[in-house]
Amino acid sequence: MTGGTDHDVVVCGAGVAGLSAACALGRLGHRVLVLEKRPVPQPVAKGEVLQPGSLAVLREWGVADRLEAAGALRLEHLVARAADGTPRMLLDYGRLPTPQPWLLAHDYPTILATLAETLPPSVEVRRGALVEDLLRTGDRVTGVRVDGAELRVPLVVAADGTSSRLRRAAGLTAPRRDYPHRLAAFELDGPDGTVPADFSAYVTDGGLRLRYPLPGGRIRLYVQVAPDELRGLGPDGLRAWADRVLDGCPGLAPLAGAFRAGVDRRQVLPVSRALAPALAVPGLALVGESGHLVHPMAAQGMNSSIADAHTLATVLRQGGSLRPGVLDHALRRYDTARRHDLHHIGRTSHNAARMITDRSWIGDRALTGTGGNARIRHEVMHTMSGLGIRRLTPVDRLHQIGVLPDPRAARLPGWARAASGSGAAAR
Repeated sequence: MTGGTDHDVVVCGAGVAGLSAACALGRLGHRVLVLEKRPVPQPVAKGEVLQPGSLAVLREWGVADRLEAAGALRLEHLVARAADGTPRMLLDYGRLPTPQPWLLAHDYPTILATLAETLPPSVEVRRGALVEDLLRTGDRVTGVRVDGAELRVPLVVAADGTSSRLRRAAGLTAPRRDYPHRLAAFELDGPDGTVPADFSAYVTDGGLRLRYPLPGGRIRLYVQVAPDELRGLGPDGLRAWADRVLDGCPGLAPLAGAFRAGVDRRQVLPVSRALAPALAVPGLALVGESGHLVHPMAAQGMNSSIADAHTLATVLRQGGSLRPGVLDHALRRYDTARRHDLHHIGRTSHNAARMITDRSWIGDRALTGTGGNARIRHEVMHTMSGLGIRRLTPVDRLHQIGVLPDPRAARLPGWARAASGSGAAAR
């Protein structure tokens, strides 16, 4: 495997970020090679909820319709609830100005498989291929070393995850700030009662409990835990722990039987946030978790990866060439655009997570204030949906925590009034 005549781009990693980059760049006509070290995809309990901004991109690629045909579920509301299930902040996605005003939920392996099925003919995927290092000419990345051989291409895309070997090889950092908790993920079958088909986060004295439906009548449940909370617990200990979780969150009563039955089948996920100070160097772009991490509370991680791929393809299409000078200009534009958005998305996700997980006075006030302020609530929803950043001012922050009354609290933003007037979903 030598030379560079067979491919224009090498994408390292075949998760959602890598396959999205391959799909987007392949649609430009570039010859793309995806290299993935794992022989088969690994099932993980994350990356299952798509935001409207991502759905617009995936519909353009032919992915969204395939996901719906495969049973993906439309979720119209994102709700923060009290422990007893009472809504404290409800985001009504039907008010969004988009043809897809909903979240879409499906299993991560199905999302990966659907992306793989829709890859353009110019994309090749090789599994079981270990990318060992970057190749360089001066300060420029000119390819990769894979399984002991050299592969030279104009552009390398690093989509190799949180511990990205290629990011380190390029001299880039992404300092991780770990949250003081983890999330235990459970896949539950057969709830005991009716469960609303929405994305719901419960605020409890024990922290976050998050649930949403998956196809086939299943429920995904996340429970906030301390790093060692479940370590060493036997069957009796796990049952007692499950009882404490349910006692502290009566709103989960319809899931009680399924939760107790499935409590020993879990994944415990670390939770961190990070943003690399640069997402590109000459000849190399970072996409997905190789460049950034966010708390999963606001369902932004996978969606940010898709936005990375779409933005990268957009700037490359505008450049029109992979010649070094043109490519470098495009990569600088990609870096500027994405870091600008990712900084705001990361802050929004962090603030949303703190409102639920910290149980602080200010977080509780911010949740109540946002829930009761139609204008701010809709601005936050627009940002979280991936349809465009809506910045809150310092005065808005004071309105959120109730320090300063908001005379516009009952007024919807102009975009929401227009969406309601056009019949998007007046509710």
